[in-house]
Amino acid sequence: MFIKSAVTSTYSPTGSRNFFINLLKKSTTLSHLSQTHAQIILNGFHNDLSTVTKLTHRLFDLKATSYARHLFLSIPNPDLFLFNVLIKGFSNAHSISFYTHLRKCTQLNPDNFTYAFAIASASTLKDETVGILLHEHAIIDGYGLDLFVGTAVVDFYFKIWRVDLARKVFDKMSAKDTVSWNSMISGLVKICCFEDAIQFFSDMLKDGRIRLDSTTVASVLPAVAELQDLNLGMEVQCLAVKLGFHSYVYVLTGLISMYSKCGEIEAAKLLFGEIGRPDLVSCNAMISGYTSNGESECSVRLFKQLLGSEEKVNSSTIVGLIPVFSPFGYLDLINCIHNFSVKSGIVSQSSVSTALITAYSRLNEIESARMLFDESSEKTPASWNAMISGYTQNGLTEEAISLFQEMQMSKVSPNPVTVTSILSACAQLGALSMGKWVHGLVKSKNFESNIFVSTALVDMYAKCGSIKEARQLFDLMLMKNVVTWNAMISGYGLHGQGQDAFRLFSEMSHSGVTPNGVTFLSLLYACSHTGLVKEGEEIFHSMVHSYHFEPLAEHYACMVDLLGRAGQLEKALKFIKEMPVEPGPAEWGALLGACMIYKDKKLARVASERLFELDPENVGYFVLLSNLYSAEKNYPLAASVRQDVKKRKLSKIPGCTLIEIGETPYVFTSGDRSHPQASAIYAMLEKLIREMKEAGFQTETDTALHDVEEEEKELMINVHSEKLAIAFGLIATEPGTEIRIFKNLRVCVDCHTATKFISKITERIIVVRDANRFHHFKDGVCSCGDYW
Repeated sequence: MFIKSAVTSTYSPTGSRNFFINLLKKSTTLSHLSQTHAQIILNGFHNDLSTVTKLTHRLFDLKATSYARHLFLSIPNPDLFLFNVLIKGFSNAHSISFYTHLRKCTQLNPDNFTYAFAIASASTLKDETVGILLHEHAIIDGYGLDLFVGTAVVDFYFKIWRVDLARKVFDKMSAKDTVSWNSMISGLVKICCFEDAIQFFSDMLKDGRIRLDSTTVASVLPAVAELQDLNLGMEVQCLAVKLGFHSYVYVLTGLISMYSKCGEIEAAKLLFGEIGRPDLVSCNAMISGYTSNGESECSVRLFKQLLGSEEKVNSSTIVGLIPVFSPFGYLDLINCIHNFSVKSGIVSQSSVSTALITAYSRLNEIESARMLFDESSEKTPASWNAMISGYTQNGLTEEAISLFQEMQMSKVSPNPVTVTSILSACAQLGALSMGKWVHGLVKSKNFESNIFVSTALVDMYAKCGSIKEARQLFDLMLMKNVVTWNAMISGYGLHGQGQDAFRLFSEMSHSGVTPNGVTFLSLLYACSHTGLVKEGEEIFHSMVHSYHFEPLAEHYACMVDLLGRAGQLEKALKFIKEMPVEPGPAEWGALLGACMIYKDKKLARVASERLFELDPENVGYFVLLSNLYSAEKNYPLAASVRQDVKKRKLSKIPGCTLIEIGETPYVFTSGDRSHPQASAIYAMLEKLIREMKEAGFQTETDTALHDVEEEEKELMINVHSEKLAIAFGLIATEPGTEIRIFKNLRVCVDCHTATKFISKITERIIVVRDANRFHHFKDGVCSCGDYW
């Protein structure tokens, strides 16, 4: 029927090539193409390359890839143009097979289109070496500087996160056009290098020879949106108006997303209203905009309108509907979206399952997140990253590392996002050997140029006790953002190197990087743990009056901690009372901690009463108060506090200490005898205690339970987890080897004093990270100066 209608509407004889080519152009279904193909065979054009190439092209348009492959295999002598159509049409591993067939089994030579299509196909493969080899082939055949090939190569390197190679290829391209510039901008956006994308956009504007098009504008808008640079976004909008692109639907959609992410939801609504008939992409942008601005009711309403209009929603619609970035209070909504996604089958889309995993993880619904991850039919790198990151953010670092190892065994190649998450887990756990292994992976994958990876490495080394290695990596980084500077400043604070933190802050100021709230928090923390009261007060004043930052609870708590640790308890109390906002548990908790150090019962009672009202479930405050009373030998009051804890059914977090021997982590708890070498460990500990006492050590038993004999108190304290870990370190390592341990709570006074003695007796450097900071023990002295 289709053939008859086509014949009646054309004046060409049915036996001509042009007739069949025109017929193929008009074919809109696979049935039409099959009928036309039958006529092509009947009329003897089945080996005519022009006709067969057009038919192959149309088959790919209709996704009939198997049909196209069989058709190709029936052609005795395909030309290069037909090969190129096949390679472009498949865009997967089959494309590489056809490219290999072209090179090995024919006399044909690949051209620039062959290489561009083959390299684009290689970016879909797990094995990135295929694309790299194709790039090398292109260079050998003289197409290394070709604009078309170069643009495809740039896209490929961005897809495998090799921004260094993408830039190198772009810089070597002799003639760059709008498409190649756009590829750089969009590629940088895809790998989250937003500042770089904007810099390229700026360079493109300055060049003057390159014409900007609507794609340029649409490509840079996501970078502006992610950086929430409203002023720049408005400038880009003005440029779009000037160049005549403002009315383009996809430019308006980009502007909707930009204004939404900058918190200007009303402007986004106005722009959405300018679109006469919004398409699904525009609606998705508006739904996402509502969600990200806490207007989930509006996003659900628009979603229902889409369903009511019989518009087929897609994975982007669902992802926009999920309140990923601020899920708190929306668990019921997320469950509803999850159920809808399961019923509609859209949950099989990896972007949907990944967004749900992220939302569940941020709500601490980690079991739901893992269940969804396990049920996912397709586990993309993004879904692995979401689950690993979820574990890390919830403090389940061992599970994060275990899942990362499972990812490695599944042959899924980690990307910089994976590496950043796993380095964060290593930093939290203090797993230096694992962190070093990941660093080796970073080198092998050439991820070192990625600013997020390099920053995570700096943070990992600092938090695992290797502050020198952290600084060396920091100094090697060519580009540093505010997070990078913060990581190094925070690292110095953790190690009690306040002056170094201030020197680095001075360097940061001169580098042109603007500090943020985390920068000031890290500086205040460094001051607090180094006794730099004057400097801390000056930095707080500068933050408020020079940089116009509104202090958060953490900043206020740090100031209270700074004053309290320095013994200025009354001044700390005055600071709390004069705060412009209502003081919370953080501030009162810092004051209670200081009262414990200076044994101020009166202020401790004031602070604890407020804390028991504000945070009655936190057992730590009860423990601090009880310990203070015990230290003052006020045992009845200590007992009453402990009795109150029992009545409230609160439980103290058990202290534990981790030590790595080689690449194996060992965890000890107080009085632990589960280790296979427990007898040797306890024998070493007894030997150490004898030698320490001979050197003048006296056990600090003030905070031990009051209703046991003094000798029993001493025995209880002598088997604290950090002492057991150190004893094990001494028998498991060579003499002179540095020992590193990680305690989940603040190290007690007795263990701190004992470690000083042990470092002197054994002539070992002992590094201890507790809940507050690092302690470097050497020759009987601690780097904290007994100020922690």
